[in-house]
Amino acid sequence: MKHFKSTVIAFFVLVSAQWLAAQTPAQLKLWLVDVPGWTLSDETEVFDPDNLFDRINGAAPLFIENNFVEMTSLEYKKGDDYITIQAYRHATSEDAFGMYASERSDELAHFDIGGEAQGDAKDLFFFAGSIYVKMWSNSSDDVEAALHAIGKGLAGRIDGGATYPVVARQFPAKGKRAWSESYVTKGYIGHEFLKSVYVAKYESEGQPFQLFVVDGKTKDGARKVLDSYIEFTGQPAVAEEGRLTIGDRYNGDIPFVWKGRYLIGVYNENGETVKNAGEWLTEMAEKLD
Repeated sequence: MKHFKSTVIAFFVLVSAQWLAAQTPAQLKLWLVDVPGWTLSDETEVFDPDNLFDRINGAAPLFIENNFVEMTSLEYKKGDDYITIQAYRHATSEDAFGMYASERSDELAHFDIGGEAQGDAKDLFFFAGSIYVKMWSNSSDDVEAALHAIGKGLAGRIDGGATYPVVARQFPAKGKRAWSESYVTKGYIGHEFLKSVYVAKYESEGQPFQLFVVDGKTKDGARKVLDSYIEFTGQPAVAEEGRLTIGDRYNGDIPFVWKGRYLIGVYNENGETVKNAGEWLTEMAEKLD
């Protein structure tokens, strides 16, 4: 058994090393496809948390909050026209998904590229693996086909099976708003201790709310998060898993289920009590067995 565990650990170390190597700027550039009429520029720019502000200024803090590691900027050219590609590598695939989800727009169409993609005739955004990719063009010509060819080729090489994180795929379908799943690294509903939070938006009987899952990584981790919340509210300590309600003076009463490593809750932005909240809590808890 000990030999088996050592082999498994060695395997995952090797896979992790290969995964990181596959996300280097040089590798990303090699993975870009040929596009008729367009020439891939020789220039590659690379930014890290210390100088990301130089390129995207005010947007940099949100990327860094989502555990940004490195951004590679590449470009295709055709005369004065260009297609810019910015590939943001994050610490984990959850972080990349979270960053993508934070910039979703109701004004953009959705496409089957990577784990999820949005775009229009001049722009394309998607995530795959631990990378969030943003693409756009200044061309007055129709470049949608070129963007999709580049995006599909790159997404397929980064992670051909890219999809939502496991927990984000478990949200119940009833009442869920399409494409509303997201991931918050920290500071959910204004509390620093609510981190690694999966969220989906819902509506029931005309009442909007959010169903969310805090991943404590372990049962003890979940307990520590809950203890921090209990300390904030001044409520009696909770010793066992199960149902409870947090009386949050800023966000109203929030019903929870503590189950192992997870804290599952229902939150209404107006601080209102969500009708039949227990139905969603119970179904989500069952899905997280």
